[in-house]
Amino acid sequence: MSAKRDISVLVQRTLRTVRNFLLSPKSREFLIFLFFLVVAFFFWMLQKLNDTYEMELAIPVRMENVPDNVVMTMPPPASVRVQVKDRGTVLINYMLGRSFYPLPLDFGELENESGRIRVESSSFQKMVTSQLMNTTQVGAIRPYAFDIVYTRGKAKRVPVVVQSKVTTEKQYYISEMHVSPDSILVYAPEEILDTLTAVYTKSFACTQVDDTIRRHEILAPVFGAKFVPEGVDVEICTDMYTEKKLEIPIHPVNFPADKMLKTFPSKVSLTFQVGLAHFKSVTENDFLITVTYDELLKCNSDKYRVKLKSFPNNVSYIRIDPPEVDFIIEQVNTFETP
Repeated sequence: MSAKRDISVLVQRTLRTVRNFLLSPKSREFLIFLFFLVVAFFFWMLQKLNDTYEMELAIPVRMENVPDNVVMTMPPPASVRVQVKDRGTVLINYMLGRSFYPLPLDFGELENESGRIRVESSSFQKMVTSQLMNTTQVGAIRPYAFDIVYTRGKAKRVPVVVQSKVTTEKQYYISEMHVSPDSILVYAPEEILDTLTAVYTKSFACTQVDDTIRRHEILAPVFGAKFVPEGVDVEICTDMYTEKKLEIPIHPVNFPADKMLKTFPSKVSLTFQVGLAHFKSVTENDFLITVTYDELLKCNSDKYRVKLKSFPNNVSYIRIDPPEVDFIIEQVNTFETP
C-alpha cells in the first residue's frame, strides 16, 4: 500500500508541475514561438519542393508470350533505371504514390535463329514517357542495352521430391505427405535432361506440428532448366498414436505329419502403437508368428522365444507378452487306409 501511495503522489506532483508550466507566461511565449517555427518550416518546404531535382526511377521489365519449351539462360533484367528531372513535388509523388506498369518485351517479335536478342534501352523511351507527367524530363535509361540468351529445350517429366524437416508434438506422427503435382515438366538442353532424375523443393522446416499443414513450395532452380509449373502444393497430414492389443496364435511350420506342436499359451498378446486413422483396420490377420520344426530341434530348452515374422508398416513399438512360451512336440499316430 505504501508503494502505491508513493506512486500516486509522484504522478500528481508531475501533473501539477506540467500544468503550472503550461499556464505560465514563459510557456505561452514558447508555444507561440514553436507555432511560428512550424509555419515557417512548412513554407520553406513548399519553396524547396518547387525547385527542380533529379532522381532515378526503377521501372519493371516483363517478357511476354514465351513458349514453354524456351529456356532463358540469360533472362532480361527485372527492371531498368530511368533518370528523371522535375519539381520536388512531382518526384515525391513518384516515390510515394506512383506505381509503374511493366515495360513489355514480346518474345514472338524479338526471337531469331541465333538464340540471342539484343535490346536497346532507348526503345523504351516512349513507353516510359507515357507513364510520367508532361513536365518530367527523361534522361538516361540504364542499362543502355542488354542481351537475352535463350535455347529451345526438349521436355522431360520428372518426379518432385520434398526437402523438409518436420517434427511433431508428442504422441503425433506424420501419416501422409501429398504433393500436387507429384511430377513436373522440365525443359532444358538434352545434356541437362540426361542428368536429371528428380527436382527438389526448397528446403523448409516445421516444428511441433499437431495438425495438417498445407504449403506452396517453390522448386529449387537448376541452371539452364525451366520448370512447368515452378512450384507445387505440399500437404503434410498428421495423426495421433494410440495403443492397441491383439491376441495372435503361434503357427507351426514344416512339421512332419506325425508330429504336433503344443505351446503354452497357444496365443501371445501383442501390444503396439498405431495411428487413430488405422486403429480399426489393423487386425490379427495382419500379424504372423511362426515356428519351424528345425528351430525347435535346435532349441536347447523347453522354452521358445517368440519371433514376429510379419507385421503392418503402420504399427510401431511392438511388445510381445509373454516373450517366451513353453512347448512340447507330441507324436501323432497315423493309420494307413487298407
